[in-house]
Amino acid sequence: MKKISANDLREMYLRFFSEKGHAVIPSASLIPENDPTVLFTTAGMHPLVPYLMGEKHPAGTRLTDVQKCVRTGDIDEVGDSSHLTFFEMLGNWSLGDYFKKEAIAWSFEFLTSEKWLGIDKDKLYFTCFAGDENAPRDTEAYDCWVTMGVEPSHIFFLDRKHNWWGPAGMTGPCGPDTEMFYDTGKPKCCDECSPACSCGKYLEIWNDVFMQYQKTQEGKYVPMERKNVDTGMGLERTIAVLQGAKSVYDTDTFTDIIARISELSGKDYNDSPDTVKAFRIIADHIRTSAFMIGDSRGVLPSNVDQGYILRRLIRRSLRYAMQLNMPDNSLSKVAEVVIGQYKHIYPELEQNRALILNELDAEEMRFKKTLTNGMREFERIKNRFENGVIDGQSAFRLYDTFGFPIEFTVEMARENGLSVDVDGFKAAFEEHQKKSHAGAEQRFKGGLADTSEQTAKLHSATHLLQAALRRVLNDDTVSQKGSNITAERLRFDFSFPRKLTKEELSAVEALVNEYIAADYEITCEEMTVDEAKAQGAIGLFDNKYDARVKVYTMGSASKEICGGPHASRTGELGTFKIKKEEASSAGVRRIKAVLE
Repeated sequence: MKKISANDLREMYLRFFSEKGHAVIPSASLIPENDPTVLFTTAGMHPLVPYLMGEKHPAGTRLTDVQKCVRTGDIDEVGDSSHLTFFEMLGNWSLGDYFKKEAIAWSFEFLTSEKWLGIDKDKLYFTCFAGDENAPRDTEAYDCWVTMGVEPSHIFFLDRKHNWWGPAGMTGPCGPDTEMFYDTGKPKCCDECSPACSCGKYLEIWNDVFMQYQKTQEGKYVPMERKNVDTGMGLERTIAVLQGAKSVYDTDTFTDIIARISELSGKDYNDSPDTVKAFRIIADHIRTSAFMIGDSRGVLPSNVDQGYILRRLIRRSLRYAMQLNMPDNSLSKVAEVVIGQYKHIYPELEQNRALILNELDAEEMRFKKTLTNGMREFERIKNRFENGVIDGQSAFRLYDTFGFPIEFTVEMARENGLSVDVDGFKAAFEEHQKKSHAGAEQRFKGGLADTSEQTAKLHSATHLLQAALRRVLNDDTVSQKGSNITAERLRFDFSFPRKLTKEELSAVEALVNEYIAADYEITCEEMTVDEAKAQGAIGLFDNKYDARVKVYTMGSASKEICGGPHASRTGELGTFKIKKEEASSAGVRRIKAVLE
């Protein structure tokens, strides 16, 4: 097995699939475009959903990429050996082209060939779908692995929970998958030990998804005429295997970051289990924060949506930095290492260096002020608890209102001869989460991913809105910073430094309706990025675009790079009505509108 760097793995993966006829496409933004159902790009397939659903991709039917991803469901687990919030996913895709035989053969070749990763095949284990009442056992995938020379004892059939993908909504493409695992050498946890266990013996490194069924409204699984392949290999996990590391944090993806934390704190990474945890949390959270702020659709700290997640990551890392007695502005110094390490792959980090560093320093100042206010509140209420126990609701109020971490409350209570009802705090926190999740589900319900007719109309309206904003405000730097579109309304974020006047909003609304009344045909052309620029198409024009792009034109009103669904003519849209204009974050405004 080759001991290679993360940079080597990225390069080798893309080169391997390029040699197999795949077009290399760039990573999409961390902020999903035209999909309000999630806050972040959570997997390599996420930006490609329209093409997996049947749209033609400008680069062809064979694609490969390295995708930036963020998952936030396990933030509190970060600090162990494997959990990360930011990670890179290597992927290759077949859009109605090759299927199981080729996908499995190429996966095996890349993993085991001495020309590529050179992993001993005896260290690899595989899983296939066991079948159920909806779909049969995937003997085809099993037979493909056996044909590759895999011992049958190394192949496990697992249920739908482990080896079935999708669909993303109630209906859509889905199918069985086959997963690849590395045997870490740990002893079996029991006689039935398999890749389905969480004992740590088997580490998943790659997953090939075979989209061969369409789930209907009636809940039936109908074979698809055009089958797709969607794969994902976690870069950090695979590198941990190749480098023989104890954890993802002991690989070259984190070596320099952890060295900077050690330098700033004056502590050794392996001083104690608590120090190891603190180092890992700071390293992961600041790496993620740098990518969020530095993204082409950059996120800034706030109290809602993506900005709330970013704020939580920064403040959690700062709390652990304070435990390590790191000096002021240490987080931005850690971020400098992240930028230096990744700028040759993701140039947007270097382009947004000043913004990343300034936002981290500013959030650090805000949080320290918050902590001061929280300490004052603690001093004010500490004598109220006659039984010597701070109740869960009071502890949660310190957390929710003053941003005071429960660990701080417990520590200060102990210093004052008190204790905290931590179980009561957890109950209050879980109740808060339920309400937040319910709100999020309502807020993101029925997003553009449904591609309904009304959603497509509202999506088309955002193009006209951006064009009208540029014209009324006489500012060609106005650009989209995010959107949230359902079948009922649109929400459009755009760069602009101040609140719009009533007169400006009225003029924008009138101009959009003028465009609609003109009944322009909405046309789509495929062209190169340079051709799109030459024609004056609106776009970010960073490294997010493929070599060829789709450009939607709406008469003389709008020409914009886009991959989503649209109406056929502007006259189909109805009457455009602005409901609200407000601040979204620093330098970003938000308009909410409907079509009546």
